[in-house]
Amino acid sequence: MIFLAVLFWFATLAVAADIPLRKTDNFWFFNVSELAKSQEMAVEWKPTEKHFSASNKDFQCSFVVGLPYISAQGKITPLSTKTQIDNEGNIWIPLKETFPILEKAFKGNIAFDSTAKFLRISSTKITSTSPEKKENLKGVTSEKKESQKTITPEKKEQAKEIKDDRSAKAGSREVKTIIIDPGHGGKDPGALGKNSQEKDIVLAVAKKLKKELETEGFEVKLTRNKDVFVELSERPNLANKWNGDLFISLHCNAIDGEERQKKTQGYHFYVLRAPESEEDKAIARRENKVASLYGDNKAKTEISPIEWIKIEASLVMYQQNSFRYTEELLKAFEKGKIKKLGSGAGGAGFMVLVGALMPAVLVELGFITHPDDEAYMISEKGQKELSTKMADAVKNYRDIIHSYRETLAH
Repeated sequence: MIFLAVLFWFATLAVAADIPLRKTDNFWFFNVSELAKSQEMAVEWKPTEKHFSASNKDFQCSFVVGLPYISAQGKITPLSTKTQIDNEGNIWIPLKETFPILEKAFKGNIAFDSTAKFLRISSTKITSTSPEKKENLKGVTSEKKESQKTITPEKKEQAKEIKDDRSAKAGSREVKTIIIDPGHGGKDPGALGKNSQEKDIVLAVAKKLKKELETEGFEVKLTRNKDVFVELSERPNLANKWNGDLFISLHCNAIDGEERQKKTQGYHFYVLRAPESEEDKAIARRENKVASLYGDNKAKTEISPIEWIKIEASLVMYQQNSFRYTEELLKAFEKGKIKKLGSGAGGAGFMVLVGALMPAVLVELGFITHPDDEAYMISEKGQKELSTKMADAVKNYRDIIHSYRETLAH
């Protein structure tokens, strides 16, 4: 579920503690859950996104379990291997690249003890270099020379002047261009309700969302603005062509079986990541299969494990912000007319999101096969409320990115 950055704020005066270490596949890991607890950090764990964060006042860092990246003090550092979570819910980070970060954060009050399998934190600076600390286990070494390079006044000034460069990658610049993708269209009706078709509902909502966002100063593009068929694989290509900052694909959910249709309702938001449940896999297969039925030869019903590796490597820089927008959607849709399905958010292999080089979210507005959801989604009032909720989430997301960029500039 993947989102990437780990917010750690380490105290200036370290609290003495022994943080458990373990060795897996020749890599040393430390238990960051225990570290945060021992240093009395404020901890936040978001299981939907697998995002762990901990904070106090001096140092910032964040990460997503299952991704080989860490972000500390605004700098993203690749890791030698992925972060992990064990059966007890403890979260483990590879030590190789993070040890220099910890040394700096704890002012040298930390040592690597492979014999006792502890990361020792002291209340005073550790001056001796133990044989254990000299051991270069997959690169557990200090990078003090690099960190001690002089920062010139010119570099400081450059850091303050973070300009809105539209050639910069989406997610790292100001949020201005929104791509809305009304699913299906033309010969592809999408899911069918008793009184409506998915393609009509999502187009109507998309047009209302476009109008609301334009009123707020956004540039908005629709992958289709009328009842025409656009190949699923072409939609992210259009988003890239238009240099979008956020890609929102609109859909209506559906389920078979009369009894299940009466019971199953609710909105759900998806980001592109390996699915965690059979239900998420089934929903993605349904959306993907429809495209191939209507002549999109490039469309696939499911993404293979090898393909996931490639996708995650190419999209990792956008996933964090995909999660951020998803969080804003969850807040905006809370206590609305349509209920939340399950946790309200998840991940799956939706082909329409593959290839969009920007933060991207697929929105299932509700179940077209549920009578209450369908009635609301086809009503003028319901469509207006749904578009307003999504627009509010976009505005909040824009403000979050702007605040983050302002922080980097100071």
